[in-house]
Amino acid sequence: MTQVDAAASGEETRLAAARRVADAVLFEGYILYPYRSTSAKNQMRWQFGMLGPVGAAQAGVGEEAGLRTTLLVAPGSNAEVGLDLTLRFLHPQYRAVERAAGSAFEAVDELSIGGARWVPWHEGVVCEVSLPAITSDTVIPIEIAGGEDVEPLRDGERVAGRLVRTREPLRGQVRVSWRPLDAAGPLVAVDMGVENVGRWNRSGAEGGPRTVARDLAARVSFAGAHIVARVRGGRFLSLMDPPSWAADAAAASHQYRCWPVLLGAQGGPDDLVLVSPIILSDRPAVAPESPGDFFDATEIDEMLALRVQTLTDDEKAQARGTDPRAAEIIERCDTMSDETMAGLHGVVRDRDGGAVAADLADAVHLACAVDAADHSDATLLDTGDTPWWDPASDASVAPESDTVQIAGVAVGKGSVVRLHPLRRADAQDMFLADQTATVAAVLHDVDGAVHVAVTLDADPGNDLHAWYGRYHYFAPEELEPLR
Repeated sequence: MTQVDAAASGEETRLAAARRVADAVLFEGYILYPYRSTSAKNQMRWQFGMLGPVGAAQAGVGEEAGLRTTLLVAPGSNAEVGLDLTLRFLHPQYRAVERAAGSAFEAVDELSIGGARWVPWHEGVVCEVSLPAITSDTVIPIEIAGGEDVEPLRDGERVAGRLVRTREPLRGQVRVSWRPLDAAGPLVAVDMGVENVGRWNRSGAEGGPRTVARDLAARVSFAGAHIVARVRGGRFLSLMDPPSWAADAAAASHQYRCWPVLLGAQGGPDDLVLVSPIILSDRPAVAPESPGDFFDATEIDEMLALRVQTLTDDEKAQARGTDPRAAEIIERCDTMSDETMAGLHGVVRDRDGGAVAADLADAVHLACAVDAADHSDATLLDTGDTPWWDPASDASVAPESDTVQIAGVAVGKGSVVRLHPLRRADAQDMFLADQTATVAAVLHDVDGAVHVAVTLDADPGNDLHAWYGRYHYFAPEELEPLR
């Protein structure tokens, strides 16, 4: 391989890694476990990065129409600075299910053919719009055509039904403007925005339930919208960790409904940025152990794979009939080898090496990798042959037998409590209010605070959670002893 070939191969690898991260963002929340249309969490769609049609947000039936960001570019010395932008999103596509009725077809809520079950659903078609060589202020219109596709469903030689997929046309625009900044070094601010300028069928929702209005607005929305930007003739500066001479400019930059992060390994050219609809750290990466997407990019692959394997055959059939991508997940988990599953169990790598922890194997590494320097004082902890991080190094605590006094009652492993979340450390804590739970352990952290690990009594998978140690954690004041 020549030097030129090696460089080209390295560039392809770098761009492929960036695309994997962008794809994880594109499909974040597309469809959630248990991957069935009947699941409550999959009733309200879509995901992050929704750009709704004009007026939908004001009517309370959709998301706002735009996102805006500022990128900081340090120009090179001998070349004109330009941007290549790629706008990526999912085009919502409604899939109707129709049964053959003589020479015609009729819409149905479900159609079973052989071992397959089909239900109406909103799919997402991946769209990419390339906007190359932007060197000055500009407004670029985006026009995405609608369409209809028909897929026959056969039972042997007979056409038993069909799937009718319908896409509404989308209209949007991308705005880019350039501003030189007064800084200690050459610096340019690039202000960028994406807007949905389309309209939704408001009259079609009048007098009907609110869900109909939401559905009509979703059909003309840009879903999972984000931008991959590449700069030529310069380099991007991090907004999270800018050089000191650009710190004021980074602090003054404005982001609305998105967050730009550097893509690529440390020490690279810093010519790629992902304008993400979810907050990430610079240089996100997908763990190499991850065998495929689950659309829960910040969840744990091992946990989701185990959960999929516990679904009944009927639940798996429902998931397969909900969405082709859900069917891929079911098939992958059903055929996953022991070696692949073992590879998801957990790996820790050096953060400075740009690697990630396989515990979040499908996710960008937000707080997964462990920097050895974080524990540079660990040698000061004299724990003999027991590692400092092992609970056995501190004999003063015993999580499975320790108790904590709550309202005059000693609460420990096996105690039944009612939950009253106060701190809202987790955004979903509010859904656990007033539920009953069983205490699994009483834990003490290094600052002396007490945390109570519990499993939910109403969760059918609580025995599985207890088996691999995945608990909900609450402070004592958030618990009410029951017996």
